Amino acid sequence: MSEIRSKARHRRSRTALAAGVPLALTAAGVMSYGTVFGVGARAEAAAAAPAWAADTADGFASVNSLGQNGTYGGRDGKTVTVKTLADLEKYATAAEPYVIVVAATITMNPVGKEIKVRSDKTIVGAGTSGHIVGGGFFLGSGVHNVIIRNLTIRDAYQGVWNDKEHDFDAIQMDGAHHVWIDHNDLRNMADGLIDVRKDTTNVTVSWNKLSNDNKAFGIGWTDNVVTDITVHHNWIRETEQRNPSTDNAAHAHLYNNFLEDVAGTTIKSSYGNYARGKTKMLLENSYFQGMTNPVIKDSTASLVQKGNTFVSTTGRNEGGGTAFDPKSYYGYSLDKTADVPGLLKSGAGPRGSIGTASTATTKAAAATTLTVAKDGTGQYSTVQAAVNAVPANNPSRVVIAVKPGTYRELVKVPSNKPHVTIQGTGGSRKDTTIVYNNASGTPKPGGGTYGTGGSATVAVEADDFQARNLTVSNDFDEAANQSLSGHQAVALRTAADKVFLDSIIVEGDQDTLLLDTAAKDRLGRVYMKNSYIVGNVDFIFGRATAVIDGSVITLKKRWNGTSAGYITAPSTAADRKGILIANSTVNGGVSDRTFYLGRPWHAGGDASLDPQTTIRNTSLSAAIRTTPWTDMSGFSWKDDRFAEYKNTGAGAGAAGSERPHLTDAQAAGQEVADWLAGWTPAAS
Repeated sequence: MSEIRSKARHRRSRTALAAGVPLALTAAGVMSYGTVFGVGARAEAAAAAPAWAADTADGFASVNSLGQNGTYGGRDGKTVTVKTLADLEKYATAAEPYVIVVAATITMNPVGKEIKVRSDKTIVGAGTSGHIVGGGFFLGSGVHNVIIRNLTIRDAYQGVWNDKEHDFDAIQMDGAHHVWIDHNDLRNMADGLIDVRKDTTNVTVSWNKLSNDNKAFGIGWTDNVVTDITVHHNWIRETEQRNPSTDNAAHAHLYNNFLEDVAGTTIKSSYGNYARGKTKMLLENSYFQGMTNPVIKDSTASLVQKGNTFVSTTGRNEGGGTAFDPKSYYGYSLDKTADVPGLLKSGAGPRGSIGTASTATTKAAAATTLTVAKDGTGQYSTVQAAVNAVPANNPSRVVIAVKPGTYRELVKVPSNKPHVTIQGTGGSRKDTTIVYNNASGTPKPGGGTYGTGGSATVAVEADDFQARNLTVSNDFDEAANQSLSGHQAVALRTAADKVFLDSIIVEGDQDTLLLDTAAKDRLGRVYMKNSYIVGNVDFIFGRATAVIDGSVITLKKRWNGTSAGYITAPSTAADRKGILIANSTVNGGVSDRTFYLGRPWHAGGDASLDPQTTIRNTSLSAAIRTTPWTDMSGFSWKDDRFAEYKNTGAGAGAAGSERPHLTDAQAAGQEVADWLAGWTPAAS
């Protein structure tokens, strides 16, 4: 696709803390490219980074706010394995990022010790062997981007059930933000199991087992209504109170939890989920077994219930007021309420191995893994050689694990090789790079030129493809090739259905990311999350039904140093959905008011196309023009489908004839789930 075509083609914000809404992303918009990606010299990891080290949070912990683009912990740092208290404390309190693998039972000394974790850390148990005994972790004011997973934290109990003297928690947060607590077993502590206090926000608590304690999980202890929290798929069993208790939370989304009070034991629940103060709570598809007062609320709180099940419960079961729509902040899907007890009994708590797909019922065929390494330590020395080794029409997942390095090659995944994952194994997306420098006008060895689609460094034509934790680049040098006709230079081209791009970087100049379909009448869905796209002209384009979610779009100057460009150029068929950018950030070191959000690409002059771009809940930098859409090759953008919804930042603007906004009713039909149409992307 070219800038000049030879053929006619045609959340709101608040003044103190951000509400955790992807709309309030001004701070995130100024993050530099280098610091986000961990660019720069760093020592080799002390231990190989496991695949799950690249996992990122869902729920409110995934939302861009407070200058933090989601929650990914120590992913961009070294991976270390610890077996002693001294080493655990050394790395957890260090200034630099770490993935800390706990591979032993570590006893706190003194009893009740809470390690003061610093920002940018992942603390994770090795299989089921990571135990913290007699203490836990503390995240203080300003600490952010922390993941605690797959641990058992237990046994600080001091012999007094309702202990008022010993504030020994498993995990306590006072003023922290962007924290993910996932797949842990928390039990038998001296006070609470989890405390989310003092304006802590952007927290997700998922797939944990909380049991045998007086107080399970407290949220609040503040007069400020700022906390945004997601609590899902937790098994809360044999705990008396705070299950959780939620005080003055701006947004509390609780879903698919299992609260169980076992009959005939000495532990008797006093209440289950509690909305206190000015909390706004949405409680969905949770299962309550034997609980006393399973759901209660203060008169000042709002609590909306949907789809919950209550078995052998007694006492108060309340609701009332209005809550909020979590899908205006992040995407999620609900499990059936009847399935929740079984799911959590088999899936909550530490796992022998963990990954992004947590649902216990999701069982894929065992994946085959092929390794690639430039230094000869893998099965193959190039990525394409590994792709070639995948058997035609393979029935199950093949993971191509690519060790850190720069692979200057062209890669094509043909249509007869589905279920392929290409995954970098380094600690950062920058560690593994696939790069080449073909352009549309580059001569082919056998004659002719590559054309736009043929210029791609990586071309994907197979369904159910996944890529994660790597960089795909086209470094064609426009300045050095001014005599060449056709500067479109694609980094990544997809022409398939169910393509999942997770935690990657796609970088180039013109026509960086081509999201296409196998044919005009074929559906091609692409879901891209927690990723980065860099370019300047039409650099997100094509006819696919594509979602770019929770990602950063970085604008760059042209080869001659000028600022001018277009972010999207959809060529959507009339009966399809086009490009959706949601919950993301648009930034970059370019001049103010120089970039359009998009223009309609009627490929080949096809007037039957109906190009679509929707940009919603996204922070736009001042680089965006005040009239952000423009015509292309004789086709008016006003005749096609271009709209915004609840964007923020210096580049956002009020609705008008030159800047259409969706109504709330229209936006309800343009959610991520509407684009994916029944497909739920999951890492495999």
